[in-house]
Amino acid sequence: MSVFNRESDDGLSRGARALVALPERAGESQRSAESRLEEAAGLAAAIGVYVVEKLAFRLRDPKPATLFGSGQVEQIATAARMGEAELIIVDAALTPIQQRNLEKATEAKVIDRTGLILEIFGERAATAEGRLQVELAHLDYQAGRLVRSWTHLERQRGGFGFLGGPGETQIEADRRLIRDRMAKLRRELEQVRRTRGLHRARRQRAPWPVIALVGYTNAGKSTLFNRMTGAKVMAEDLLFATLDPTMRQIGLPGIDKAILSDTVGFVSDLPTQLVAAFRATLEEVTGADIILHVRDIAHPDSDAQAEDVLHVLGEIGVGPRAPDGQDGEGVPIVELWNKIDMPDEETRSAIEAEASRRDDVVVLSALSGEGVEELCRVVAQRLSTGNRVRTLSVSFSDGAALAWLHAHGEVLGQQIEGEHMVVDVRLSDREFSRFEAR
Repeated sequence: MSVFNRESDDGLSRGARALVALPERAGESQRSAESRLEEAAGLAAAIGVYVVEKLAFRLRDPKPATLFGSGQVEQIATAARMGEAELIIVDAALTPIQQRNLEKATEAKVIDRTGLILEIFGERAATAEGRLQVELAHLDYQAGRLVRSWTHLERQRGGFGFLGGPGETQIEADRRLIRDRMAKLRRELEQVRRTRGLHRARRQRAPWPVIALVGYTNAGKSTLFNRMTGAKVMAEDLLFATLDPTMRQIGLPGIDKAILSDTVGFVSDLPTQLVAAFRATLEEVTGADIILHVRDIAHPDSDAQAEDVLHVLGEIGVGPRAPDGQDGEGVPIVELWNKIDMPDEETRSAIEAEASRRDDVVVLSALSGEGVEELCRVVAQRLSTGNRVRTLSVSFSDGAALAWLHAHGEVLGQQIEGEHMVVDVRLSDREFSRFEAR
């Protein structure tokens, strides 16, 4: 459904020239206009669009018809013509009417932030599940914009249009087709959700803790994932390089086996259609034993990006919990301040000093490997928090149970009593539940 991975009706394809227009409203964002424009240009680059101009406009009174003022629209149109831009990217949400009016005024294809992110996801989805999720989100987005596709039929209507005509009939027919397709996709995704739920339940019965990597797009999650697992997941300096979740087995100090999960990156103003469509995938995070929040600490908007990530986690029902697991009801979160090799020495010292005052932060560089060993130690310690010594009686015939206790707990002592081995072992409540579930 992408207009960029194929030649479209408007003649657009990968390599299209684009202009980015940012509407600024007072107090709307913590980020500077420059960094927001850079991010929008990065999103465009992710689908092979070449940005020739970036413009920011102050909006005192957003116009219902075009969002921008008439003078600003003329400035956008002029800049697009001078830069030979075929596409105008508005880094905000547009209504269907605003999108259509801007296209008429600028004589160029117009796409808003939601549409742009949907294009990226549509191009990157590699699995059948990912494609289902993207298609559902795209249909939801397009349902209100059908009128744009059929404006050429409006002139066929007779009278004053009170009774409608062929164009209106076609729009209604298309809307009905879209509704039917969306209902089918939701049923298929519900089946995916149930299947994932069964897989999560099976993993919870198994003795392996699950660690989820989350973070803003391009924070370095996939690079860290590859570093810790030896995998070759796509890791490029590109927004949304990872879309489909990946899981691999890792070893940690004192923990023979754990499952590390890499997830899709988050972004500010993530379209609600995508959050809803990707809920089945994002719910993997809710079943994790610990969340590692990867932050690009060298980025000037690192704090704002962290807030965006926590906002999305809140939308899927994952709230922070203290690392000791005692306070709150969410999954414990440890922040990983990544790319520490990038700032200058003075800035790096200040970052490390701030991190040293917190017990939920690890400073590292996924690229060089610096700090990754410390991360493994901290994660193992967090997963072992709350361990208690338990005395268990295990039959000699159940060798697998004895092996499990040695692999996943700290065996402090054992003695023979008849046909049983009595074992004193240090286990967390979760590990003990998993042992019992065997």
